[in-house]
Amino acid sequence: MSIRIGRLLGVPLILHYTLILGVLLITWTLTVGYLPSEYPGLASATYWLIGAIAAIVLFTSVLIHELAHSYIAKKSGLPVRRIVLFIFGGVSEIEEEPKEANLEFKMALAGPLTSFGIALVLWLFQYGALALRASVVIVAPLEYGAYINVLLGGFNLVPAFPLDGGRILRAGIWRWKKDLIKATRIATRVGVVFAYLMIFGGFMFLIGGVFISGLWFILIGWFLKNGAESSYRQTIISEALTGVSIREIMTRDVHTVDADTSVKDVVETHFTQYKHGGFPVEKDSRLLGLVTLEDIRKIPREKWQETKVGDVMTPCEKLKCASPDELAVDALMKMSKQEIGRLPVQEDGKLVGIVTRGDILHTIRVRTELKG
Repeated sequence: MSIRIGRLLGVPLILHYTLILGVLLITWTLTVGYLPSEYPGLASATYWLIGAIAAIVLFTSVLIHELAHSYIAKKSGLPVRRIVLFIFGGVSEIEEEPKEANLEFKMALAGPLTSFGIALVLWLFQYGALALRASVVIVAPLEYGAYINVLLGGFNLVPAFPLDGGRILRAGIWRWKKDLIKATRIATRVGVVFAYLMIFGGFMFLIGGVFISGLWFILIGWFLKNGAESSYRQTIISEALTGVSIREIMTRDVHTVDADTSVKDVVETHFTQYKHGGFPVEKDSRLLGLVTLEDIRKIPREKWQETKVGDVMTPCEKLKCASPDELAVDALMKMSKQEIGRLPVQEDGKLVGIVTRGDILHTIRVRTELKG
């Protein structure tokens, strides 16, 4: 569950529901731990107020960090789908892998440098606030913000994929090996080892009674492990499908169904005869929709004979289609986003083929094995 709150630098900004939990956890951690030791003697309400402001400063800093990545990507011609802020920070969803190692290096380095820049600005503001004898409600969040941005920048420079440092490591290996897949594989292994070390360290903290730090170490380690493995899979997919259009892999000899056919007949003549989970529905050579096994299951078996396919199909206006010149990787993302397994392919308003998730996965497997 997420909320789109606008656009920055032309990139949609999404707030995931876990961000609320993240703000609450940071606020609570600062209120009961860090702030009373750094600023003793304040009222409980003051600690909570400072903690909340500091948490907002943290996630605003994460947003600016991600904007730096997105700015370099967009400037270099890479499309950025969106920026998502959630409990563990933020992520810039860049639709394509960088085409060269130098661009990967620049994009990765932009984030930590931005965090260090934010830290410097916040420290200058803090010194100014101290000189003006400003309230601790102003000074404390500025000090925390400066401190946490140094940690954020430093942590991201750790050479563990998919952290920025891991991407810098990948860029270096990529330049050396001249192979993005091999570079990503090595960087991923380093990232997974680092993630397991964090998880192990978290358990050690828990055993030692340091509950809050231990919990954060375990959660962040788990997130990094999943992120590293997911990024590796995404790299393999993107590389395997580079330059592949739907026209090259779609099925041209499409088995279609007439809209007036009964559900019973289409089950017997199509779903039991062909190894497909869905078929385009046509009438007078015009695409009307798509009928799938999921559609059939909604109809009681005793009503199959009297029910027409046109009554149970997904109509064209609700159907996601593709064009022959569309990239296969874009079609795969469309299927994943809509949680569907196939796309009718249309050209000049006519059905010319169909592409399935299986077609695309087969292409990925063949191209990956042949390259290897």
